[in-house]
Amino acid sequence: MKKGSKIALFAALTAFTTFSCSSDDNSGSGTGGGGVDTGKTKYIITATTGAVGITDYLLTTDDVSTGTISTIGNGIEQDGTYRYYITAQNNFFSLLYGQGNPGAVTTYNLNSEGKLVKKSDFQAETVHVFAAVNKDILTIKVPRSGAASIAQMYKIDAEKSLITGEAQQDTKKLAGNGERAFFTWATQVGDKVYMPYMSIKGDGVDNFGTVNPDSTWVAVYNYPELKLEKVIKDNRTSYLGGYFTNGLFQDENGDAYGFSGAVATSNSVVTSTKSSAIVKIKKGTTEFDKSYFFNVQEKSGGYKISATSYISKGKFLLLMYGNAGKNNGVPKLAIADVYNQTFTWVTNAPAALTSVTSRYNITTEDGSSAVVGINTPDGNWIYTINGSTAAATKGIKVEGGQITAIAKLKY
Repeated sequence: MKKGSKIALFAALTAFTTFSCSSDDNSGSGTGGGGVDTGKTKYIITATTGAVGITDYLLTTDDVSTGTISTIGNGIEQDGTYRYYITAQNNFFSLLYGQGNPGAVTTYNLNSEGKLVKKSDFQAETVHVFAAVNKDILTIKVPRSGAASIAQMYKIDAEKSLITGEAQQDTKKLAGNGERAFFTWATQVGDKVYMPYMSIKGDGVDNFGTVNPDSTWVAVYNYPELKLEKVIKDNRTSYLGGYFTNGLFQDENGDAYGFSGAVATSNSVVTSTKSSAIVKIKKGTTEFDKSYFFNVQEKSGGYKISATSYISKGKFLLLMYGNAGKNNGVPKLAIADVYNQTFTWVTNAPAALTSVTSRYNITTEDGSSAVVGINTPDGNWIYTINGSTAAATKGIKVEGGQITAIAKLKY
């Protein structure tokens, strides 16, 4: 893949991802570690250079608030065209996107010296949904077209790095409207797993198009059996999240909030007539709260949600499409307070954003801010964005590659 097209792919698929870096040479491998908890933490930043055959470099650092780090001569190489990342049980998982074929799943953790070392390496199906549930990582492979309509769900023990179970779901049967369900993500809510989905044509021509643009669906599964219990439905906005994008989050009170961009399309034209909005599912219920509707599009002056990251205490970091009423344009950052239904544009952030890490953001130790990677035409930095003030503070600069994710581990 050419450098330009590879970076474009990352910008499209990792619109909201964050990781950290360090000046350590992390080229060594090891048997694991992380068994001794010293009370310390280290950030992991992934950055792509666009080099053929190398997806990212994993860089580590103790501090993301200042300084500079480079991919040149640093980091652990991640091979392949594209990788996605998740942390669970204090392990860092690097999953290779195999273009429909099985891909490597490499597990890392920190040893007692804070060095990132390889713990294990195994093969798993290429998936587009991956979420931490209990002590597992739940992954889902969903067919988007063709005769196959069965979604495959896999449970990976996050401590042992082993596949321990699987389940299936007929996506055409789940949709029940002549189209097929396409899961956008999976979120643990209480002791169940909630899976929002899009209704898509999957016809091989307009795969992600739909004739049902103004409805919302969340499939509820028990766990660990992964048996479907019901589908939560609404028609006040469109589907939650998006392709490779989480749109459902549980807060500290046990309530779940769903985020819709209202950007459903047919033949690449946005056909949603509803507003981009936030909806709510109260703790202990499996219905949308009809008394709650946060019209983000109205409060923002006409803009739609692209991606979402939870900070804490009802504060969310939103990535907004840059053109009002559209699903395109230079992205803009905002803070949404779902408790008070307030919307605030982020200040002190770069005006021209090439991409922002959204799927892999982390929060500060006190939970007051989101730590994100922001790529611009002038350079790439880690920023800290305060959930209460909506102010962005520039941190460490990442040279030699665009930031694709940020994570943090204990050692």
